[in-house]
Formats: sequence, structure tokens, C-alpha cells
Amino acid sequence: MEPWEVEARVAVQHTFASYVRFADSGRAEELAALFADDGVLRTDAGDARGPTAIAAFLEEAKRSLAADRRGAGRIRHHVSSVYVTFPTRGEARASSYFLAVTAAGPDHWGRYRDRLARVGDDWRFTEREAIVEGHAPGSWAAARASTPGGGA
Repeated sequence: MEPWEVEARVAVQHTFASYVRFADSGRAEELAALFADDGVLRTDAGDARGPTAIAAFLEEAKRSLAADRRGAGRIRHHVSSVYVTFPTRGEARASSYFLAVTAAGPDHWGRYRDRLARVGDDWRFTEREAIVEGHAPGSWAAARASTPGGGA
């Protein structure tokens, strides 16, 4: 592995860790800033394009979670099996698995499919697709999935 790739892998991992940290602490604008100006967050609730739309989507999810008594307004994301490739020195492709846990226990799980681009010294998402593969019965995600346009 060449030195540029080691540096890129560390930087991409930092972007992933920042995403989880910001998501779990409700910092929507900081999370949205991890996306390129035209970056897209794809979920089963639809697509949000650009940091402003992504932040608005995340704020709505935060309000929904705060109102859900089962999850006590708290969520923690666990991400594993991160696999990253670099088609070029300025772009990355990644896949990983996630498990979201609330105070009530495991809530929903699935995988991320990512595209990132180098922006200066940082890596930004150009596309993050969150694919929910399942959710616990009676969970926050199950309630959102049963609401038209709610997503998980």
C-alpha cells in the first residue's frame, strides 16, 4: 500500500467516525457539512441533496426520535466491516454494516453504500445510501416505516 492510500484511508475513516459522532449527538449541520455541496443522502424516506436539505432531513429525524418514548430520544450507531476502495486518488467507494440502538435496545440495521471525494485535505460524501434491512418490532424505525414518508 502506498503512503497516499494510507493517508486517504485514515481520512475516510475520520469522515465515517465524524458522521456517527454527529448523528448520535444530534449535530445535524455538522453532519451535513460532511457532504459535498451536491452530495446526496439516500434513505428509504427519499433523497436529500446538498447540506441544507440533509440538515433539514436530520433535524426532522431528531424531532421524531425525541418524541418517541421507546427510544428515550437517544440513538447510537455502530458501524462495522468497512471496506474501502480508491478508483482514483481523489475518489473512494465504501460499504459497511450498521446497527442503530436506542435506550429500548436494537432498533434497526442495514448497510451503507458510499461514494466520497477528496476536497482539500478532507473527504466528503458525494453519496451515502443507507439501506435498512430490518428493524425490531415496535421500534422507532418500525413506527417511522409504517408512517407514509416516514422512512427509518
